[in-house]
Amino acid sequence: MSPEGHDGAKTFEILCDLCGLRVRTICEGSGEAGKYVVEFAGILDNLPSEESETVRMFRALVAPKNNAELDRLAVRARALTLQHFGRTMRLFAPLYLSNECINSCRYCGFSRENPILRVTLSVDEVVKEARHLAVVGFRQLLLVAGEHPKFVSRDYLADCVRALRNDFSSISIEVAPMETEDYVPIVEAGAEGLVVYQETYHRAVYDQLHLAGPKKDFAWRLACPERGYDAGFRRIGIGALLGLAPWREEAIALAAHLEYLLKRCWKSSLTVSVPRLRPAAGEFRPHFPINDRDLVHLVCALRVAFPQVGIVLSTREPAALRDLLIQVGVTMMSAGSHAARGRGDQRQFTEGRGSGSSGSALPGHGPSRTGVKACPSGRR
Repeated sequence: MSPEGHDGAKTFEILCDLCGLRVRTICEGSGEAGKYVVEFAGILDNLPSEESETVRMFRALVAPKNNAELDRLAVRARALTLQHFGRTMRLFAPLYLSNECINSCRYCGFSRENPILRVTLSVDEVVKEARHLAVVGFRQLLLVAGEHPKFVSRDYLADCVRALRNDFSSISIEVAPMETEDYVPIVEAGAEGLVVYQETYHRAVYDQLHLAGPKKDFAWRLACPERGYDAGFRRIGIGALLGLAPWREEAIALAAHLEYLLKRCWKSSLTVSVPRLRPAAGEFRPHFPINDRDLVHLVCALRVAFPQVGIVLSTREPAALRDLLIQVGVTMMSAGSHAARGRGDQRQFTEGRGSGSSGSALPGHGPSRTGVKACPSGRR
């Protein structure tokens, strides 16, 4: 068939269906493949009635297991981790830029109605904080901020990245979702990674927890990794905030999203994060807490189903558990949580953050210099 016109469009649709992707708009224009939009939402909404072979396998992997079965799964996971990643661990340091936020989220300490002092660092202050991290050896940085476009804009982020790029080999961002054209200047400034958590893939739960603000738009957030990929990010990180919905349901949806993005964003390196929700300002408590054994189970299942995907863990997990998870699948870790000291007393920047565990110390620094919690939902 000709690549032009109706026949060409039909051929392309069939090819995409064979790859497991759903196509909405195909072949606009004449004489070229044209624009197309592939959507994960349709796949998500049809779970579990329509599942790929990979997702079916993953569902079996996360099904309840006795100790002997879980041990066998852990052995498989460890072998695959060693095969594809060796004995290496990629460390990065989060640096918090702002706690301003326009969203109202029931579980988050940054939620706009919480009575905390709001602070946004200037570019000079960001550089000052980052230099402390560079001195102790960090070369990979994650810039994190609440979701407020007035304070954490495209130009502000591009300026931050531009000011930091000579001191760090890798800079990623975890901020409010943006349009593709807004991501482009940040990529051009030197950022290589984008991290965005869907929080929960359960639509009803998502709607109940996100009360107001742009974040209430489930579909807008769901498509964010693809917009970032189209802007040129070389690394894409996704994850779900464990504790908002039953963990097995959440994990299966996360696996389906990961499989989809491996096809859609094939030029980028993908990672998946498994943060557990911690108590935060507003006194929200996880409705579906996940215990240590189930977290180990989940990491093992992710490694077996996706042998070459990086798995990210927070250093806020207990040391003994971290050591075990490193053995069976984790390949990236946030090495301490560094919330920038900002203007004067750092506590003004971090009031209201999750109180589920204490702030992690930076290597070589003993207790945390800031003595603060890491993230509003305790996930880093």
